[in-house]
Amino acid sequence: MEAYANVLTYAIPGFVLLIIIEHLASLYLGREVNRSMDTISSLSSGMTNTLKELLGLTVVIVSYVWMVGNLAIFEIQSTTWLYILCFVLVDFASYWSHRFNHEINVMWNRHIVHHSSEEFNLSCALRQSISGIIGVYFFLYIPMAIVGIPAKIVAIVAPLHLFAQFWYHTRLINKMGWLEYIIVTPSHHRVHHAINPEYIDKNYAAIFIVWDKLFGTFQKEKEQIPPVYGVKKPVRTWNPFIINYQHLYQLILDCWHTRNWKNKLRIWFMPTGWRPPDVVDPYPVKVIEDVYNFEKYNPNVYPGLKAWSWIQLIVANLLLYFMLAHIDRLDGFGIIIFTLFLAATIFSYTSLMDHHPVAMIAEVMKLALGISIYVQYAWFEIDTIIPGGQYLILTYIFISFVLTIYFLFTTTEERKLLKNMITENSLDR
Repeated sequence: MEAYANVLTYAIPGFVLLIIIEHLASLYLGREVNRSMDTISSLSSGMTNTLKELLGLTVVIVSYVWMVGNLAIFEIQSTTWLYILCFVLVDFASYWSHRFNHEINVMWNRHIVHHSSEEFNLSCALRQSISGIIGVYFFLYIPMAIVGIPAKIVAIVAPLHLFAQFWYHTRLINKMGWLEYIIVTPSHHRVHHAINPEYIDKNYAAIFIVWDKLFGTFQKEKEQIPPVYGVKKPVRTWNPFIINYQHLYQLILDCWHTRNWKNKLRIWFMPTGWRPPDVVDPYPVKVIEDVYNFEKYNPNVYPGLKAWSWIQLIVANLLLYFMLAHIDRLDGFGIIIFTLFLAATIFSYTSLMDHHPVAMIAEVMKLALGISIYVQYAWFEIDTIIPGGQYLILTYIFISFVLTIYFLFTTTEERKLLKNMITENSLDR
């Protein structure tokens, strides 16, 4: 865990810097690629994934250490070529796990959050899952285990392979010449994130585009068909926790409602989006039919709430960074309670961005957890870094509580007023 935290202390500032550079470049080019609330949601999703990893919530059915210890036929020494071979085999496994996530109904729940943004930018690359709790794709690593690639090599290559997928989530880089035939480029990945009929479920590769060409899932980006981003069943929320489990919840409902016992079993393993015939009409689900004419999720947010949402994101990120940088000083319970505090924070402000009253419940939990950390841990000796730091955090927590009540009340009153105005105008006609 400490090694993972140390890596993130370098990776997170790098990601943030590149996102800022992309935004400044988009302003210079006059091409809007970011919307405030969407970007906040994306970055918040990245934090939830980090919190999941810190809690160690992933359950591995068969560990790679066991596989390489029992299946290895060869013993390869640690050389440059071994790292290259490991990278290629990890990429091969990534292609198939990615494809399974797209094409199998229940597996889509592990991946939907990454595609849930209706924009395409570097921040949406950080929309990573918290719902993939069980490691089901261990069998894809069997070839590496048979070859005898040591677990310590995989532990180094795997995060590098993941981070290498960040840069191509952008609309600001056009086609890249001869590289288009070898690696995944922004053009290839724009196709992958698109919901156009011509593009959907294409270009699964992570680094080497040759896998898609080899297995028949390649599609190049066409100038006359601009990609439209998002998912066919819009998530309609900024809350990353809800996004992560929306699809699973729908599967559970359909499984419950269908009267056909065969369909109760096969719904989980049918192609993504399949629903039992006897639930389609009684329980309709909104699906985008015309990808070129649909309204992006964009609830009205006045400047005060938008500014406060950015402040919440920044504070949560700073506290997460503090946690990562001092993970070696925290005991097990300290990590759990700090993680729960940050989770409640993210749940609260992203729900507030949706104008949803559940934000108040999360805010109460955040207040209770924040006071508990102060009483039991004095906020993990943050005063040694920032004089009076624990009191600054307590002040922030109480301000957050008050402003959540304020914003929930004012947005509710505004919506009532708007509804009354619409009703009155209708009656006048």
